[in-house]
Amino acid sequence: MTKKILLAAVASQFIFAYPVMAQDGSSGGSPWQFRLRGIGVLPDGGGDTTIGGSPEADNAVVPEFDISYFFTDNIAAELILATSPHDLSLKNSTIGDVDLGDSMVLPPTLTLQYHFTPDNAFSPYIGAGVNYTLPYAEDAAGGTVTDLNVDGSFGVALQAGADYWVNDNWGLNIDVKKVYVDVDASINNGAITGEVELDPWVVGAGVSYRF
Repeated sequence: MTKKILLAAVASQFIFAYPVMAQDGSSGGSPWQFRLRGIGVLPDGGGDTTIGGSPEADNAVVPEFDISYFFTDNIAAELILATSPHDLSLKNSTIGDVDLGDSMVLPPTLTLQYHFTPDNAFSPYIGAGVNYTLPYAEDAAGGTVTDLNVDGSFGVALQAGADYWVNDNWGLNIDVKKVYVDVDASINNGAITGEVELDPWVVGAGVSYRF
């Protein structure tokens, strides 16, 4: 956890301290760019608990909004905003398969991107950055599980995508991210604890707008 927090702090300082050398943006105008995407959040699942088994979270499809700021024509920072609901379960534990309940997840993600051909209609990019996964509104399933608590955690995000600009302002976007993040969970006020390896793929498509 300490290494993840240190990595997050270093990456954030690098992003915001980066020299603003040519704030013309990739469009030659404003440095700001916005996107609206539909995304699939696809956790890999896994981890361990004090009663064995594999914790799992189901997939979710939700809208996502992001804001990009171009420091130069090629280099941008992107903040990704979305929230997704997930059903949580424990498979093959010593007491069998257990429905744990559900939780909302808020995973703001900040990446630093390199855009290879910002002046072309087809503009691919890659990125890397930090994620903070914040579970909230946990709801225990009832029965065996009367209390569910999931902690927040920092993680690392890798990204690849592309814009296809239809005109000077509007474009189509595809984007894929891999987020490496684990969260600690407790059940029934700490009677059962575990570490959940979410490590989701986030796959999206939508529209881009630049000024």
